[in-house]
Amino acid sequence: MSETPTSNPSTSQPALTASAAALLLVPPLLWAGNAITGRLVHDLISPLTLNFLRWALAFLLLLPIARAVLRRRSPLWAHWKRFAVLGFLGVGCYNSFQYLALQTSSPINVTLVASSTPVFMLAIGALFFKQSIRLTQVIGAVLSIAGVLLVLCRGDWHALANVQLVIGDIYVLVATACWGFYSWLISRPDDPSEIRSNWAYFLMAQMAFGLSWSGLFTAGEWVWGDAYVFWGWPLVMALAYVALCPSLLAYRCWGLGVQQVGPNIAGFFANLTPLFAAVMSALVLGDLPQTFHAAAFALIVGGIVVSSKR
Repeated sequence: MSETPTSNPSTSQPALTASAAALLLVPPLLWAGNAITGRLVHDLISPLTLNFLRWALAFLLLLPIARAVLRRRSPLWAHWKRFAVLGFLGVGCYNSFQYLALQTSSPINVTLVASSTPVFMLAIGALFFKQSIRLTQVIGAVLSIAGVLLVLCRGDWHALANVQLVIGDIYVLVATACWGFYSWLISRPDDPSEIRSNWAYFLMAQMAFGLSWSGLFTAGEWVWGDAYVFWGWPLVMALAYVALCPSLLAYRCWGLGVQQVGPNIAGFFANLTPLFAAVMSALVLGDLPQTFHAAAFALIVGGIVVSSKR
């Protein structure tokens, strides 16, 4: 399946099809599981080390089917600067800052700040990629964020007044900005066709450099930070999940989805992550979903539908 976009996101608004919607629903579901997993193991492994081991394992899993892209004659090396940037933003920065946030901030704060994803997508597109912002996209952003806030306050809007930002929320803002730039960059057909037409090659090209960035950050954590690892089956199982599901599978679906509908619409699907996280957390804690979960889902989906109208 080709990952070449059907149109340039700066010149037209792609239509949201059922297949594209299905692709874009998978990443937020798996990313919600990633956030919960990162929180569960934060006492077992330091955040930057977790990110490095996650992607090192993902690299090994993908290597059998994508090793050709690393060969000396591969077109990767002629475009290494672009993939170094993609690896820095996606594998390196975004995931590192996310795990850092889960160490220092509460889940409600992390999810609240991350709900600004559609706003970052629209702003970055307008400022750096000559993307015009339509009224329907603004309305969609308002509806989508309102749905996220409804989940976070559990149906009580007064609860939002008690939220106080900490350093972890700043980490989430930086991570969200990195993700916005990453999504816009992968939406543009600037890669060699031999790499972009093969999803495994495309992801491996990013991981090859992203793993180097992550390794550099992890080395700094062990030299100057508070690094630790406590091995056991819980940590092994957590690493297996984050390496396979939110790494390989989610990135594959997100890349295809962004190629089909563009970063602006895809950004609204990312807002489903806190909703899925809230529901999954409720199930883990034995608290069944309530009416406000359904209302929030309607608002978020409504925002996606409105923003995708031509």
